[in-house]
Amino acid sequence: MVKVEFLGPIGKEPMEIEAKTLADVAARLKEDPEVAKWLEQSAVAVNDTMVKSLDIPLKEGDRVSLLPPVCGG
Repeated sequence: MVKVEFLGPIGKEPMEIEAKTLADVAARLKEDPEVAKWLEQSAVAVNDTMVKSLDIPLKEGDRVSLLPPVCGG
């Protein structure tokens, strides 16, 4: 299982899913309309390391974080 965290204004509780790659996670999240709208504009981290490719392999216990853009000042 992989833990998926939704940070900031996404406002969704973390979930655990079966996934072998980040592409598997993306496919699963696209099924949820509440989350799907954030996918294109959010950064992604795997175990606190920013990633840009969906080809990232995942293993049991990995943590995927969805980081939406934020404004501040």
